[in-house]
Amino acid sequence: MKIAVATDGRSVSMHFGHCEGFTIFNVEGDKIVSANFIENPGHRPGYLPEFLRDKGVECIISGGMGSSAIDLFNSYGIDVITGAFGDAEDVVKRYIDGTLISTGSACEKHEHEGHCED
Repeated sequence: MKIAVATDGRSVSMHFGHCEGFTIFNVEGDKIVSANFIENPGHRPGYLPEFLRDKGVECIISGGMGSSAIDLFNSYGIDVITGAFGDAEDVVKRYIDGTLISTGSACEKHEHEGHCED
């Protein structure tokens, strides 16, 4: 399974579309077997969900994400976890063991206008 985490440094990014990049964790069973960082190719409405789908991602984890991005990921059959924070690897371990719970909420308004859009 491939799990992508929107990251800034080693931490989960609060702004999906404007993160530094995505750390893609390859998981087999209940173990992380590898992790690779891919720089964010740029924020364009609707682009990142397709970009990550084409990388084989089956789950995306982020602090915040716009509703249109969530809808696109869902249409591709990709699990969306929002409201995550902290170290990216720790968050993936929590996802694997079933203790990471999505807030299920989308960014609609934010002090940094436009940052929580898809």
